[in-house]
Amino acid sequence: MAAKVAQAGSMDPLVGSIDQGTSSTRFLVFNAKTSELLSLHQVEIKQNFPKEGWVEQDAIEILQSVYECMEKTCEKLNQLNIDIHNIKVWLDLRTQSTVEKLLEKIPGHNKYFFKNTTGLPLSTYFSAVKLRWLLDNVEEIKQAAKEGRALFGTIDSWLIWSLTGGKDGGVHCTDVTNASRTMLFNIKVLNWDAELCKFFDIPVEMLPKVRSSSEIYGLMSSGALTGVPISGCLGDQSAALVGQNCFKDGQAKNTVYTGCPVHLNVGQEKFNQPGLQFDLESVLSLVFRYGTGCFLLCNTGQKPAFSEHGLLTTVAYKMGRDEPVYYALEGSVAIAGALIRWLRDNLDMAQTPDEIEKLAAEVGSSHGCCIVPAFSGLYAPYWDPTARGIICGLTQFTNKSHIAFAALEAVCFQAREILDAMNKDCGMPLSQVQVDGGMTNNNDLMQLQADILGIPVVKPSMHEISALGAAMAAGAAEGVGVWSLKPEDLTAVTYERFEPRISSEERTRRYAKWKKAVQKSMGWMTTDPQKDGETNIYCSLPLGFYIMSSLIMLIGARYIAG
Repeated sequence: MAAKVAQAGSMDPLVGSIDQGTSSTRFLVFNAKTSELLSLHQVEIKQNFPKEGWVEQDAIEILQSVYECMEKTCEKLNQLNIDIHNIKVWLDLRTQSTVEKLLEKIPGHNKYFFKNTTGLPLSTYFSAVKLRWLLDNVEEIKQAAKEGRALFGTIDSWLIWSLTGGKDGGVHCTDVTNASRTMLFNIKVLNWDAELCKFFDIPVEMLPKVRSSSEIYGLMSSGALTGVPISGCLGDQSAALVGQNCFKDGQAKNTVYTGCPVHLNVGQEKFNQPGLQFDLESVLSLVFRYGTGCFLLCNTGQKPAFSEHGLLTTVAYKMGRDEPVYYALEGSVAIAGALIRWLRDNLDMAQTPDEIEKLAAEVGSSHGCCIVPAFSGLYAPYWDPTARGIICGLTQFTNKSHIAFAALEAVCFQAREILDAMNKDCGMPLSQVQVDGGMTNNNDLMQLQADILGIPVVKPSMHEISALGAAMAAGAAEGVGVWSLKPEDLTAVTYERFEPRISSEERTRRYAKWKKAVQKSMGWMTTDPQKDGETNIYCSLPLGFYIMSSLIMLIGARYIAG
């Protein structure tokens, strides 16, 4: 969203951003000239776990949280004497059986069969599988699809459709970055793929129209911002790239004051790894983003590059209808910040994430305890849906502080795994990484990350990078034009740098122990769950014998008595 606002007698453009994540919804307002964050409001989102391996959220609750965040932020802006009336707007496993059925249709059961079209492996992670499950298992959706009444989309398309009117003329659209994570989108031609839709048996008519990341999609239909254009849409990781001001390839040798995370001054040398055909000079950025999960993105320029080491190929952004598309390699980890939330909510170890961090700081070591948070299986680089979370290496000496430290270590070890995969694909080690996301507020975690990676970790002073990126896309949209993306107009960012402090021997020893724990987490789920998700009582052999023998004795007693 974008707006011209009056503040202290001057006219400065403001841009608002909806940051809707797995754990919370936020609405933030930035000054388009200075990138200053003026106001924000955040609401935590509930997650429901109705059965083992099922994770759900209420779409209506998410929409209501968006409206609440907008209203509260506008109230705060009013308290700052800012006139806002002219603002112009911008982990579920139940599908594993569906994945297995779909693999039966693929030659050799190759989960990477569609990689050259989608950049993705066949996994429970992506939307097509979830939609197929809904069409197979929810009669109301199946019937609505048959009658042409069903619409499908990721959370961004739900919010845009709802905010622009919903049933009363709402705009059903998404952007290229979110579409590229559905497994129905051809990342080369930038449109829904007819063959993929046929394979998944999904009517293309129910899919949203795919648009660029920066253009006017529609107008707000109600609330404090009625009539405001919605003009920017990016996936979370892509928004982080934009927030870091990483827009062009071929500039890696430059001094990048705007915050591109990894800079490789290597001339015209090319990647020599199989399947990777792009210049090292085109690698603009490498960003670690810590949220519910942990994600590593490397901007590969205007041609998609395909990993040989478990990374995804995705659309990074397309900043306007007539602008070129940029691609990225991505390492995806399912559980990072969600692990801290699990310790808080499920184990009652603390009341706030800050308390978890304090517990870890009290000991400064896990004393051999390892946590592998494979709550939804393992994502990159393994893509193993049979893995499950484990805590191992426990002794009588282990206490909750050691477990808290092991949780933070688990986040860092997972980050190292996907960085190692990126290094293998690049053919050379990267010299530093830049980070953003909510967990980067923990300086102890950032120091631990530098220790585990063995390279410097650089943290920008602006923590709300994803929200800033979405705001930049909205403000730069044609017809809004309040935010310039020209390099000379971008605001310089200050950084905090964390250098590794431990020896390479200690780093290697701790990482080897983690890798051993990862192997123990794999293959945990060896049988399909019951269809209804409930445990069969006869899964317990002793209990089964007890019940059967009791029935036999009862029948025998009645026979003798009769």
